[in-house]
Amino acid sequence: MRLTRLIATASLLIAAACQSTPPPVAPPHGTAPPPVPGLIHPPPASTPATYHDLPGWHSARLAPALEAFRRTCDRFTRRAWDAPLSQSAPWAGTAEDWAPACASLSGPLDDASARRVIESLFVPVEIIDNEGRPRFTGYFEPTYQARRAPEPGFTEPVMALPPDFVANGNAPLQRLPNGTTRPYPPRAEITERGGSAIAWAHPSDVFFLQIQGSGRLIFPDGTTMRAGYAAHNGQPFRSVANWLIETGRITRGEGSMQGIRAWMDRSSLAEVRQAMNINPRFVFFQALPEGDPTLGPVGAHNVPLTALGSMAVDPAFHALGVPMFVETTAPGLGGRWSGLMIAQDTGGAIKGPVRGDIYFGTGDDAGNRAGTMNAPGRLWVLLPRAVANRLYRSRPVAAVTGPPGEG
Repeated sequence: MRLTRLIATASLLIAAACQSTPPPVAPPHGTAPPPVPGLIHPPPASTPATYHDLPGWHSARLAPALEAFRRTCDRFTRRAWDAPLSQSAPWAGTAEDWAPACASLSGPLDDASARRVIESLFVPVEIIDNEGRPRFTGYFEPTYQARRAPEPGFTEPVMALPPDFVANGNAPLQRLPNGTTRPYPPRAEITERGGSAIAWAHPSDVFFLQIQGSGRLIFPDGTTMRAGYAAHNGQPFRSVANWLIETGRITRGEGSMQGIRAWMDRSSLAEVRQAMNINPRFVFFQALPEGDPTLGPVGAHNVPLTALGSMAVDPAFHALGVPMFVETTAPGLGGRWSGLMIAQDTGGAIKGPVRGDIYFGTGDDAGNRAGTMNAPGRLWVLLPRAVANRLYRSRPVAAVTGPPGEG
């Protein structure tokens, strides 16, 4: 599996510092039925549901998620039929379990028809965070002006993967001239020594490009390049926004992407560098052709992301490619919102069973909407009926599926 897309949106930079967030959506009480010996166990904290339990299911827009799911099905066809979709979430079943759903949802369907097909094929199972930390954020693909070589205003390299980088899971190494290795150094050391670049841009743009993990670079001649995620240095992520607030450089109300950028624009290069170095995590990029401009960057599931159809999740709890229904709150989504998502990406800060990062699309508007999102919520996974019946064999089918409802 390729390395993850990185860390969520700028709103995530200030998540720990936020004082005013929308009221939490209270999850229902309940526990999963006891596992049957010899079967793959259900998710650790989960309860089967009916479509009547899904708030807004009847009116949710399904087209973006269906588009994303069809790309996921292409990935499923390349897997061994009997192999689990995920070693860490074997309860999600195998590629063979998902074949009927992929076949039934492969053609053009309007929302009403798709809803009926989904209701007949899938069983919703609510995932419950027993630690009480469910949260949903948003991210996007930014677009930035860039140059092929440094010039005034475009002084920060979009750095390529250096030759001394040794991949080692989430703990990459640096190969030293004498042949020995050490943990890859933090941001301050990397930026001080420099390195080869795929492009050059404004320092704050490169900083936020690293937060997003990928983006599109636009050059003066009109050509466009995708800066694709290559790897990170294995250092922990630390919030620059929190540090700026704690040290009095910005107010809590300025702790957004726009507020941080405004501070960077009015500060000296040395002050900006000091602030950026607070976060030792550093991201390297690869130059990629833009490809289809209507599609998003390639996520961890190795398919292009779909705006408001793809979501990043924690692979320690979930299998990529699985449909999920989300209820949460965000001004950029019009307030209280629910919708169908496909788990197609991961992120360094996306940790927990009820933790999602919704992909909003490309450009400033998508970024502004994604930046408003930072709220609790609820999460249901949609499992093929055969998978759900294996997991919850002690319950009758009607109690697992139930009739669809308005929500």
